[in-house]
Amino acid sequence: MRACAIKLMQIEAFSVTPIGVVHSPFKDKRSAPRQPSVAVEAAGTVELYPDSRYEYGLQHLEEWSHIWVLFWFHLNTHWRPKVRPPRSAGKKGVFATRAPHRPNPIGMSAVRLDRIDGRVLYVRGLDIVDGSPVVDLKPYVPYADIVREAAPGWLEGRPDVADDVGPRYSVRWTEDAKTRLEWLEERHRIMLREDVERALALGSAPHPYRRIKRDGAFMRLALRDWRFRFVVDGQAVTVIDVSTGYRSRELNDPNSVPRAETSLDVHRAFVAKFG
Repeated sequence: MRACAIKLMQIEAFSVTPIGVVHSPFKDKRSAPRQPSVAVEAAGTVELYPDSRYEYGLQHLEEWSHIWVLFWFHLNTHWRPKVRPPRSAGKKGVFATRAPHRPNPIGMSAVRLDRIDGRVLYVRGLDIVDGSPVVDLKPYVPYADIVREAAPGWLEGRPDVADDVGPRYSVRWTEDAKTRLEWLEERHRIMLREDVERALALGSAPHPYRRIKRDGAFMRLALRDWRFRFVVDGQAVTVIDVSTGYRSRELNDPNSVPRAETSLDVHRAFVAKFG
């Protein structure tokens, strides 16, 4: 049999126009959950841009309990052919993963649709970073979208995959850690508790993706520009300390530039109070 050579035609680049934007509690990539199943109660909205055609296009969507949100990983500037997923000991080809660093950074999440008010969709189970452009919306159709014979690929046999189904660890705070946390909440409206508890409820194994590292006899979670030391006892995680993520020389330098949204003056006041 003679081999038949097929010429692969290169299609010219084309543009995609966002139809709306996601409003979520996750302000950066580090705080966003890995999968919607991890954040079943995380609430937010999908707001479509002003266009009467979009409002017409939403008709009858409220009849579905869940929808697919196709969005753009707008914070990514490059892609990698191989990545290391959180559940893998080594690198995998990007097309064999759900990693956000892709040639075309398109994301898809199945979320619960609570209600629609005009051009705003109220959803739960959200795992998308705030401000992500929305490319499309589709209903989640159970008989078509659930493939019961699907193989788990390289995740087969991994016991820690259960971490992505929901919280496994209870999270507690010592009185000292709670005092520091409440000071940030009450004095500066810096709300960290929910993000910390969501991250630690999934487990404590160090991994670059989750910014958990060993800190002497303890473990340390880095969340934006704050640090949380904790210990693990069985299925309980206890946060024992809350501290700034800045070194003394950075806080003492008047020309230092903050790495996150919190003013350096807040960190200086925090250190002055708690040491």
